[in-house]
Amino acid sequence: MVKEVAMKIYDWHTGPYPARVRIALAEKNLQSQVQFVSVNLWKGEHKKPEFLAKNYSGTLPVLELEDGTLIAECTAITEYLDNLDGAPTLTGRTAREKGVIHMMSKRAELELLDAISVYFHHATLGLGPDVEIYQNAEWGFRQRDKAVRGMHYFDAVLKRQPFVAGEVFSMADITVIGGLIFAELVEVEIPAECTALQAWYARMQERSSVRNRITMSEPVPVSA
Repeated sequence: MVKEVAMKIYDWHTGPYPARVRIALAEKNLQSQVQFVSVNLWKGEHKKPEFLAKNYSGTLPVLELEDGTLIAECTAITEYLDNLDGAPTLTGRTAREKGVIHMMSKRAELELLDAISVYFHHATLGLGPDVEIYQNAEWGFRQRDKAVRGMHYFDAVLKRQPFVAGEVFSMADITVIGGLIFAELVEVEIPAECTALQAWYARMQERSSVRNRITMSEPVPVSA
């Protein structure tokens, strides 16, 4: 049985990175054990001193435990949540599973999700002039192209297995989902020839954890 814990998650309900943790929460059935605290990305609240005191990187999401411990970075948060019940299902049970899942999740970050993020912040209006203090459009477009190459890579992976890290749904799938959510927001389409990736993503969108990620909880203001 999952032990009773009191947790806060600082995030923005439509953010692609927060989506990764929200999906993990739903997969582990932990929604009732967290309070979401809204940090408005569009107003740059994640770059204000009040939030930087919680996360030096100024990124979302951040998990705050009852004892005040703060855990940032989606992979670290997912690892923590997945082990609360002593039966991890998202980050691997065996040494082999853990190694493959973490490898594929990292590849999803480097080749897709983070590349789309750089494109958004550098080659589009991003979060606006108050947040996007420096932009390099050429670098942004290079990263967009990298993300498209990443889509081709994951398409090849999914042609030979049902999930990103093998035979079962894992954190690696969640990371690719986050990348494709971000891609949709900035109108970077999955190439038409990536049929395996398209079919996999359609299946993933049928999972309740993905479908209901935005509406799973009403956020409270960051000042609460």
